Amino acid sequence: MENRPKYAASFRKRLRAWYKTHSRKLPWREIHDSYKIWISEVMLQQTTVQAVLPYYREWIKLFPDVKSLSQATLQKVLKAWQGLGYYQRAKNLHRASKIITDKFGGKIPQNYEEMRKLPGFGPYTTAAVLSFAFNKSYPALDANVRRVLMRQLGERYKLNPANDKALFEFFKFYFPPKETSFFNQALMELGALVCRPKNPLCFLCPISQFCQAYEEGKQEVIPRPKNRNYRKIEAVVAIIRKNRKYLIQKRPSKGLLADLWEFPGGKRKEGEKLEEALHREIKEELSSEVKDERFLTRVHHAYTQFQVTLYAYECSLKNETQLNKGRHRWVTLKALRSYPVPSGSAKIVKFLEEREKIR
Repeated sequence: MENRPKYAASFRKRLRAWYKTHSRKLPWREIHDSYKIWISEVMLQQTTVQAVLPYYREWIKLFPDVKSLSQATLQKVLKAWQGLGYYQRAKNLHRASKIITDKFGGKIPQNYEEMRKLPGFGPYTTAAVLSFAFNKSYPALDANVRRVLMRQLGERYKLNPANDKALFEFFKFYFPPKETSFFNQALMELGALVCRPKNPLCFLCPISQFCQAYEEGKQEVIPRPKNRNYRKIEAVVAIIRKNRKYLIQKRPSKGLLADLWEFPGGKRKEGEKLEEALHREIKEELSSEVKDERFLTRVHHAYTQFQVTLYAYECSLKNETQLNKGRHRWVTLKALRSYPVPSGSAKIVKFLEEREKIR
């Protein structure tokens, strides 16, 4: 590893040639609009390019600049984000846009320390926006770049930001004095298309000759795979309808899926029958009993740390309960489309829409 700096020029030359030929044409590339680059980088965290593209295009239509985003309601922002997950990212975008508008006249600051103080601007996002939008000399370490560098180093620790210090020390050997934006994007693209998490295409890699993992045949086990232990949850939800309107409620402003809307219900306790859970949850949440419950549909959805199965029951309330106007609303199915809901609830909404078409 000690003699690797002498290969830096060849490393960069090969990487550059590969990127020029094989990089994907994406709407946030080859532009210097710091707002659009910022939005793309936040969307791409924990999400694939193909999944992001339609959301990005629609977002830019709704909120074409910092000012328009800052003036939008949180509900509209969350609705535009619906399906991307990790909703705190959308909240941070909204909060940061207000600060940028008020403090910086709607222009994203080019100073690292000022940018880093904005909500949602962690080390990676700050470095990426400064590099891609302003061509500042900051190495951007995302999951793809970490994987490439770890394989180059032949290090088999876990893919974790805690190990970035060692990677930065290695990265600086190859980081160019100019065209840093180009270099950062090329490494990211290589990690996405060639140096993939599984089944890396080493025979297509322009820098495989510098790769310690490839030389030792360890590319399949570097980085060390994450141990994912999903917690399984079962929950019941009540689809309560009155005068062609459905009852929905808003989740708390803190915690999981904060500020999103959902159908009333909750977790099923161990050993509890589904109908028992339905009655208990609605009594706890709405201070009312349900009647005429009928199983409607079952949906599955995987979140970051758990997998949930939702059992939806169509039912009505035995007595009219006093609802919290700030938390509960009766909305038509058409109006429900404008409310941001968790992905599991969105599947139930889709089921209801399909049922209405059949009717």
